[in-house]
Amino acid sequence: MTRQNKSDIVFHVRRYNPEGNEKPYWQNYLVHTETGMTVLDGLMEIKESQDPTLNFRSSCGMGVCGSCGMLINGRPALACSTQILEITDRDLTIAPLPNFDIIKDLVPELTSLFIKHSSVYPYILNNEKDEMDRPTGEFYQDQQELIEYLQFSYCIKCGICMAACPTLSTDPEYLGPQALTQAYRYNRDSRDEGFNVRKEVVSDTNGVFKCHYAGECSNVCPKGVDPARAIQLLKRELVLDYLRMKKTKVKCKVCEKRNGSPKPEIPETT
Repeated sequence: MTRQNKSDIVFHVRRYNPEGNEKPYWQNYLVHTETGMTVLDGLMEIKESQDPTLNFRSSCGMGVCGSCGMLINGRPALACSTQILEITDRDLTIAPLPNFDIIKDLVPELTSLFIKHSSVYPYILNNEKDEMDRPTGEFYQDQQELIEYLQFSYCIKCGICMAACPTLSTDPEYLGPQALTQAYRYNRDSRDEGFNVRKEVVSDTNGVFKCHYAGECSNVCPKGVDPARAIQLLKRELVLDYLRMKKTKVKCKVCEKRNGSPKPEIPETT
């Protein structure tokens, strides 16, 4: 395929249709690229003007939904957040995320991610069942309590950390960085009391201690969640619990009506 000028980028796209292909194959497309054009823009141009049979996922186009995760020049990334001319001036290789089955072309099957995510109870578990079912007020948090888990709450479930994980590539049963990070996120939430429930899942054979700390999950995370750090902190949490040295979580302040704690001052709007 002949390039016309420096702005013409050759897209090498891995194609695969399980209903018609015995194995994946590569197909090339020439895309005229302008400054600021993203990989997703290029794929849209291919689908609209060159090959309507090309399949990929996308939704928000602004790095929030996580739908367009794919392998771009050998690195898992969001297509909507990756500008073409910032990573290449000649060829661009695009493939589906590794460590997942392929539905079609660049569309990975993410069911395993969501199953593992749901297995760690990714929601508030609190023994105040009546208060959870019929709340009488807010569960207050101060700034430091928020900081304890805030970074790890930015996960958009794009699967990019899972695609980069070398442990997961050799052991599909491993929970992986996404689920383990979310387990730690909820363990650190001052409103949550579910550590003992999650402990049974994350300390199992396929849990946190299979992590070799390669750190690739954090290197590729598009939201700066830092799963590698969360996993190491989760390991420490489990070891301290085993040694009976884990600090008891301070009972969260439910609301003024429940325990008489003063409500935080909320400034009036003007």
